Amino acid sequence: MIKPLVAIVGRPNVGKSTFFNRLAGKRISIVEDMPGVTRDRIYADAEWCGYSFTMVDTGGIEIHSEDKMWKHIKAQAELAVELADVILFFVDGKTGIMSDDYDVADYLRKSKKPIVLAVNKIDNNNYDLVYDFYALGLGEPIPVSSEQGLNLGDLLDEIVKYFPERVESDAEKEALKIAVVGKPNAGKSSLVNRILGFNRVIVSDVAGTTRDAIDTPFSVDGKEYRIIDTAGIRRKNKVEEDVEYYSVVRSIDAMRRADVVAVVIDASEPLSEQDIKICGLVHESMKPSVIIMNKWDAVEKDTFTINEFGKKLDEDLKFMSYYKPLYISALTGKRTNLVLDALNEVYEHASMRVPTGVLNDVLNDAMAVNEPPNLNGKKLRVYYATQPTTNPPTFVLFVNDEKIMHFSYKRYLENALRKAFDFSGTPIRLRIRNKGNEE
Repeated sequence: MIKPLVAIVGRPNVGKSTFFNRLAGKRISIVEDMPGVTRDRIYADAEWCGYSFTMVDTGGIEIHSEDKMWKHIKAQAELAVELADVILFFVDGKTGIMSDDYDVADYLRKSKKPIVLAVNKIDNNNYDLVYDFYALGLGEPIPVSSEQGLNLGDLLDEIVKYFPERVESDAEKEALKIAVVGKPNAGKSSLVNRILGFNRVIVSDVAGTTRDAIDTPFSVDGKEYRIIDTAGIRRKNKVEEDVEYYSVVRSIDAMRRADVVAVVIDASEPLSEQDIKICGLVHESMKPSVIIMNKWDAVEKDTFTINEFGKKLDEDLKFMSYYKPLYISALTGKRTNLVLDALNEVYEHASMRVPTGVLNDVLNDAMAVNEPPNLNGKKLRVYYATQPTTNPPTFVLFVNDEKIMHFSYKRYLENALRKAFDFSGTPIRLRIRNKGNEE
């Protein structure tokens, strides 16, 4: 299921980031806590009343500013609006309606996207401050206080009303959708061209050549695929643009539409913080993936080189210990014939369904070797487990008291499942539920 994307926009200092941080930090949204991943909080995966979605934060929009920085921020906000399914437009109730609000409203209206208008800083239920904002012509303004957390539930209720009911065509259902992500100049477009067998995407050695995500359907041996190439920017404008912001937001959009992800890393350079951040995005998206170490031809090698690379990857990607690596050269074509096989393999792992009886046998054996923890004299009992969904494989363990389940023991059980079944290349999810809460 593709998560809708919600872009948070508005002029500067209206409280967009306060709202974003409250949702991400106060668990109104449900955000997976994945240790070991350092990233800028420009987005957060969230859930409200059964709806999962992704929020993208943006800087303040100054429509008519000629300042280079504000042009830069505007360009980033435009990208978020372009990709969004719903736009959350923030205004400031304390300062009242401003000319810049009208400018932003006119710009957003042209997008033809659903717009939810939030009047922020209504801290004392002073709803008289709200009525002026009807003049923006965007429907009913919703009064909120991001600082105090007032009416945020009402706001989220309104947002989820606009989430699209997406119906895939038969061709889309049959095709395996592959997102190709990585930092600029890692060789993503070269790999795409090598897989497709022709120069579908412009390739150069200048970082950030591809601006847009480009979907290309193709077939190999009767199997249908759709490959999504993403990157930073096609050309430098007069404003110095943030390649990292574009590549991250594009990657988020590509991953939410994909079935499987190819993470392309330049093996001729040390693994960078941005490489690790992108792997973290893939991990958090809960999509199966292959870590493709490209430009392997440019690496000086001896008998121990690949083992040394493996140890370094193990350390840098310890938060996704299930990663599946592949060493290739898109330039020479070496081992690129293995890419599709590897992507199909990890997708099959993500689609694996374990029979309930076998699943419980494996967990019971693991608990016999390492007994469950106890808290204040009360021992954890795991009654049984089921696997309700795949992609990612999700296992629900019904217990006597979920509070006793320590994260280290939960990790132990996950490792036991990985030892028993081949889940390489895919995350798996363990949910702990008290027996009786089986809905």
